[in-house]
Amino acid sequence: QMSKEFSDLVKAVGDCKSKQEEDRIITREVALLRVRLSERDAGTRMKELCVRMMYCEMLGHSVEFGYIHAVNLTQRSSLLEKRTGYLSASLFLDSKSELLILLVNTIQKDLKSQNPWEVCAALSAVTRLIGPETVPAVLRLVVDLVGHSNDQVRKRATMALHRFLQTCPLAIQDNLDLFKRVLCDRDPSVMSASLCAIHDLAKEDPVLYQTLVPSLVIILKQVAEQRLSREFDYHRMPAPWIQIKLLKILALLGHANQRASEEMYEVVQEVLRRASELGTSAGYAVVYESVRTITRIYPQAGLLAAAAEQTSRFIGSTNPNLRYVGINALSDIVRVDPRYAAEHQMVVMECLEDPDQALRRKTLDILYQMTNPQNVAVVVERMSAF
Repeated sequence: QMSKEFSDLVKAVGDCKSKQEEDRIITREVALLRVRLSERDAGTRMKELCVRMMYCEMLGHSVEFGYIHAVNLTQRSSLLEKRTGYLSASLFLDSKSELLILLVNTIQKDLKSQNPWEVCAALSAVTRLIGPETVPAVLRLVVDLVGHSNDQVRKRATMALHRFLQTCPLAIQDNLDLFKRVLCDRDPSVMSASLCAIHDLAKEDPVLYQTLVPSLVIILKQVAEQRLSREFDYHRMPAPWIQIKLLKILALLGHANQRASEEMYEVVQEVLRRASELGTSAGYAVVYESVRTITRIYPQAGLLAAAAEQTSRFIGSTNPNLRYVGINALSDIVRVDPRYAAEHQMVVMECLEDPDQALRRKTLDILYQMTNPQNVAVVVERMSAF
């Protein structure tokens, strides 16, 4: 529980009428923190003092004089203090900070802890603070944690390895198969953490990950059929973010590959059908990603027709956001099969009169794609009037 002093600060900042007034209050708070940190009993209140320093830092005022106290707080035995220390250190420092060398030993010790929550706190800091120079110091420990008995630890370890892949790919070249293994994890949250890494790897070299298509199709089918726990649902849509990421990966693996695409056709069509029946924002997001996937894998007439039907619903909507999504989706469809441009030509041109500037600009782009010798006169006449 925070002190009345901190509560009053938050209230005073919330009541500010201008940025200048806020800056004056925070400047006074920074000066006060300098005094508080030098007091004898500062150690007993260090958790709150670090939270107050984070508050000031987030509002744009440096508290560099207190960074070392955040590092020291990570060494406390209390889990709450340790987590607060890691959180504040993650905000104050980066992978190039001089103070990081003092933190690496604590991270290594906590990664070996028997308390899974201490391990999770350290892993959260790893994803933010460990850079190319310090990856070797923790890599082996993080790799071992992928097989931990606690699902939260496995999830965070997978996320840390993904971060290493982004910042220092050469360091984990020998451990890339771990992401394939995690894809089969019994916990959906751990499995979903591997999807981000697999997406990045497939983007670099799709051929190496073609063998994952059957597994990805099975997972997507299970998610779409609501076999996951209800806690993964969002507005009645089963795990929409997992579905979207799976669709993105399938789009990469099915591009210009007829054999791989044929394995996906059925599940993509089923996902599109189920999502379109919901009528919620989450459902629309999955519909849109399904359409994008259909336009990127090896073309199939039935799927393109289903995608065009959903796209026409978007374009005909009174919601400007859905109309914009529809124009985007139609642009992708027309790129694959220009014949679909004709049946939506008039509806698209009506979007030129929409008050939304972004929608009008996107409409001009797609009209350029749709124009051909048969409709050039009509399009040019309408654009000239616009």
